[in-house]
Amino acid sequence: MTITPLMPVYPRCGVRPVRGEGCHLVSEDGRRFLDFASGIAVNILGHGHPVLTKAIQDQAATLVHVSNLYGSPQGEALAQRLVDATFADTVFFTNSGAEAVECAIKTARRYHFANGQPQRHKLISFNNAFHGRTLGTISATNQPKMRDGFEPLLPGFEVVPFNELAAAEAAIDDSTAGFLVEPIQGEGGVTPATTEFLTGLRRLADEHGLLLILDEVQCGYARTGTFFAHEQYGIVPDIMAVAKGIGGGFPLGACLATEEAAKGMVPGTHGSTYGGNPLAMAAASAIMDVVVNDAFLDGVKAKGTRLRQALEQLIPNHDGLFHSVRGMGLMLGLKLTDKVEARDFVAHLRDNHGLLTVGAGENVVRILPPLVIEDAHIAEFVEKLSAAARDYGAAA
Repeated sequence: MTITPLMPVYPRCGVRPVRGEGCHLVSEDGRRFLDFASGIAVNILGHGHPVLTKAIQDQAATLVHVSNLYGSPQGEALAQRLVDATFADTVFFTNSGAEAVECAIKTARRYHFANGQPQRHKLISFNNAFHGRTLGTISATNQPKMRDGFEPLLPGFEVVPFNELAAAEAAIDDSTAGFLVEPIQGEGGVTPATTEFLTGLRRLADEHGLLLILDEVQCGYARTGTFFAHEQYGIVPDIMAVAKGIGGGFPLGACLATEEAAKGMVPGTHGSTYGGNPLAMAAASAIMDVVVNDAFLDGVKAKGTRLRQALEQLIPNHDGLFHSVRGMGLMLGLKLTDKVEARDFVAHLRDNHGLLTVGAGENVVRILPPLVIEDAHIAEFVEKLSAAARDYGAAA
């Protein structure tokens, strides 16, 4: 037998973490890493945060799982908190971001079905998007690396260029149900939507009776310095998928919707065995306790500004490697020049300088630190990044 016990779908690197300490990870061989990847924007409170740890421990000793056949005091309480803090009137809890997007797709289609227009099933999505790895979510992308070998994919999606409002408008026809868009594309290259584009999609949705679905799986949950990124654009969606930071590392996602958008989601139309179980709700409630307040969110904005300024000051010293900085808050992308490949540079940072980051499309290094970083972590990051750039440039 040559296949590994863990199905070999990930090209795993040599780092094998066994312990987390705040904003650092420690591998089984004792190496220490500054974690500016955060499990790809998941560990927003870092590792071992006392509030999150205690909430999970206390709930695990009380009740872990029952079934959604029964009433859920914990789920009802968290859903109410999310409703109070967002545009939404109702919430469905899932186990992952992909499931949250799947629920959003189903909610949109069911809305038009309930309105007597079942032909309105097509969602307009955008190039370089990443919505998950299920058959439904890869059908909403145009990236061969996610689609090849999985055809036939699901019908009902049309992909058009991101940040091109005219292309989105031209794609609208009698079968269109709505738009599915990330306010900031993460895996696609940390590319924010322009204000004109996102507000334009909201306007087009209103004019044509469509639904605006936001995928804030990566850019939501305080990552940009507001609870959700769309708040900085002055618009609200009809449906929104969230995950990653919602549980701080505990597997959880959610689909949020207005009462109107969710009108078709009646008993029997959707479900989940594990979604919203008491342990997940305890973790998510602890996260909200920490992050949903002005002081925390303002702190994320301020730290994001300091980190971005530090990156921009580095660029002139390494202009053969670094091109520009993009993103919002603590969701930043360092675009590299064509002299260096992002995957190689991420490996160099990790293996030679103990710095964890994440690659992205458009030759971008994603910088996604825990939202609890302090000035000392920013200084450590800049020192390691600068040293890595010197090494890499000298060897190139």
